[in-house]
Amino acid sequence: MTSTAFHFSGDLKVRRLGFGAMRLPTEPGPARETSLAVARRAVELGVTLIDTAYMYGWGANEELLAEALHPYPDGLLITTKVGVARSVPSGDWKLDGRPAVLRDQVEQALRRLRVERIELLQLHRIDPETPLAEQVGTLRDLRAEGKIGRIGLSEVTVDELDQARQIVDVASVQNRYNVLVREHEPVLAACEAAGIAFLPWRPVAWGDSGTRSEVAAVASELGATPTQVVLAWLLGHSPVILPIPGTARVSHLEENLAAESLQLTSDHRDRLDRLPGSA
Repeated sequence: MTSTAFHFSGDLKVRRLGFGAMRLPTEPGPARETSLAVARRAVELGVTLIDTAYMYGWGANEELLAEALHPYPDGLLITTKVGVARSVPSGDWKLDGRPAVLRDQVEQALRRLRVERIELLQLHRIDPETPLAEQVGTLRDLRAEGKIGRIGLSEVTVDELDQARQIVDVASVQNRYNVLVREHEPVLAACEAAGIAFLPWRPVAWGDSGTRSEVAAVASELGATPTQVVLAWLLGHSPVILPIPGTARVSHLEENLAAESLQLTSDHRDRLDRLPGSA
């Protein structure tokens, strides 16, 4: 039986199937009201891991989650990301891991999320123009100051993960990964060996998985949707995988979470395992 929970260091337990808030509209109006309802429904259904980032609306996504869910229920982990900056007035974005920028973004995230500590703070990308040791070292210092509980990385290689772990404990890695895109299998293996949470972004390949005949066939045999099949595959593929599918609809959210109870047979898994690891 596939475990439905993951334990971070420090006895923090989360449900493995989480929710990615990136796709929630934040502009005032009916769509925003639906976004609030989706976030609240996720928690009602037992989601305890919600992923956001400064880049998602340049803070608006974090503010939306705070409006929907604050004061937060016990056991809810909202993880956010820093390290991407927006140019004014063009609106273009760039990687920026300079210590002063990371510090400011963390302070702003604390304010927007209405918390005194971010239990899991992830570096959105490693800035190639700033030494990795400075970026990770800044997050380590913020953790020592009590503003961060745990530190995660995103879109890293095995070597970058190893370098970072020489400086600080790494609690999570967030790389692109799904049944059709498995280039980061070595990173997943490294995370599994170290007990590090692996949060795949784009876990359902944004609909591409449903176009594959192998996935569609398994879904038909199980009376499930292709999305449910690929989420169930992820949950069974490694105990450190914490999928964070996103949606802006309550019905789709409920469909995604139902994947947790979908049981793939060994034959189903074998057929999905043999899919090309790229898309």
